[in-house]
Amino acid sequence: MGFPARTSLGDRAVLVPVKRFADAKRRLDGVLSGAAREALARRMAERVLQAAAPLPVAVVCDDAGVAGWARSLGALVIWEPGRGLNGAVEEGVRRLEAMAVRRVVVAHGDLPLASGLADLDRSTGVTLVPDRRGDGTNVIELPTDSGFRFSYGPGSFERHRAECERLGLACRVMRVPWLSYDVDVPGDLTPPAIAD
Repeated sequence: MGFPARTSLGDRAVLVPVKRFADAKRRLDGVLSGAAREALARRMAERVLQAAAPLPVAVVCDDAGVAGWARSLGALVIWEPGRGLNGAVEEGVRRLEAMAVRRVVVAHGDLPLASGLADLDRSTGVTLVPDRRGDGTNVIELPTDSGFRFSYGPGSFERHRAECERLGLACRVMRVPWLSYDVDVPGDLTPPAIAD
């Protein structure tokens, strides 16, 4: 599945890793039914895809349902089964580089307030948008040819800063409220009022 390497998307694109909706956000099981959790995951991911406009979007996934959903919204599908989140994102970036994309914005699909992904810094280095706790990394913009090693999970923000240092890449940290808000635990289900 997916598009051939010769397909060109332009210089910049957004890459969104999306897991099977029925498996997403398991930490919300105590407060949401399976169907409600799945619907929430789908709505948040759709919001992130919309926030990419006018940039083209690729969804990296290993689920046929997610692939069909992504195609129905006009996204390119990069099919990468069995790699885990970090491996899937790294392969997605490599695939976009092969399609002549020079810079990519990697955004997680659980950002219910997402907007303006195309407006992130376009410097030659890396832009990191940490989560509101300063622990995780919700959004990264980087050159596709940088050889960046992704390291998602608890504490990823500091590991990603260290990766920029390892590669000798300038690192800009942007604390953007509408991109820093993600949903992981029940307390996250009521986002704060955020002024534009």
